[in-house]
Amino acid sequence: MRLADFITENLEEILVEWEAFAASLFVDGQLMTSLALRDHASQILLAIAADIETSQTDIEQAYKSKGFVKIAEATRTAAMTHGALRHLAGFDLRQLAAEFRALRASVLRLWLKRDLANESAFYEMTRFNEAIDQALAESISNYSDEVARSRDTFLAILGHDLRSPLSAIANSGLYLTAPGLLPSGAPLEAARRVTRGAARMNTMIKDLLEYTRARLGRSIPIAAEAGDMEQACRMAYDEIRAVYPERIFRLKISGDLNCRFDSERLQQVLANLLNNAVRHGERSEPITLSAHGDAAKVTLRVKNRGRPIPADQLQVIFNPLVQIPSALTDEDADSSTSLGLGLYIAREIVAMHGGTIEAESSGGDTVFSAQFPKTGAEARP
Repeated sequence: MRLADFITENLEEILVEWEAFAASLFVDGQLMTSLALRDHASQILLAIAADIETSQTDIEQAYKSKGFVKIAEATRTAAMTHGALRHLAGFDLRQLAAEFRALRASVLRLWLKRDLANESAFYEMTRFNEAIDQALAESISNYSDEVARSRDTFLAILGHDLRSPLSAIANSGLYLTAPGLLPSGAPLEAARRVTRGAARMNTMIKDLLEYTRARLGRSIPIAAEAGDMEQACRMAYDEIRAVYPERIFRLKISGDLNCRFDSERLQQVLANLLNNAVRHGERSEPITLSAHGDAAKVTLRVKNRGRPIPADQLQVIFNPLVQIPSALTDEDADSSTSLGLGLYIAREIVAMHGGTIEAESSGGDTVFSAQFPKTGAEARP
């Protein structure tokens, strides 16, 4: 059987083997759907199979031997999209390259294992390897472009988000220095803007420091102690109400919330989740923070109503530098951007406690759930 025919007729078997390998590369691979793991692998293989069957002149063959490979447009498009999606999913370049090595190995191993090769096998394998190599090159090139684009977007958002609260603080300071010119109640509103702006800047600075620490290979330190999570929840609840007095917040506590946790880090998780709910929830709808404890774990949930998060974005929402469009408008438009670090930091902190965090979005309700096991997290530097 010719290699191109084998790929076409055994595509599902090849993808199943390759999919298992792709899942093993990504720490959260088991949480990704089969569609997300495969994404454009089938299109790449089918395009390569068609390319192998295409006749090739001696001149084209000589160019390929020197590295001047003109890839088929279908393969190029699929490979570029694959690279962009893998960047969004949090894969690094080594993992991306390993995927293509595995794709190559899966095809050739299954083909040769069945003794389906014929006298033209060497030629077909050469054509196949050329196409895989060029697909990898296109995928890495687009991956690199996405990295540069993410970096530029990150810097632009950072500049925007820092400038907005700074402007609010500066303007409020001017108002407060001219009390005789202000209508009744204006000083209180100016003070609230100062508080809100300072809180936003503090959150961004914290997230930047934690992200930098994680990128340097150092885990987020926690100092876990036995305690009751109810107090930490109430502190986070009171803080978010003070920053956003115009929004509606609800707190629900039930069960036994005693376990081992780092109170300061827990409040950081809750602050990120609550701020995320404010940013993406409808202004007129309440935001609910609930905490429930049973014999094995404590579960914290933050719920808001608003525009649902698409399924493909739920796959990557906890990855760093991922921005989800906000529902805020008008006077809150300056808050509509995000560094894309809050949920990533929250996931890292929960993981350091030995717990898990997940997101669900359907029917207008978005819920982030974090589970902390009662078996106890130890202090980790």
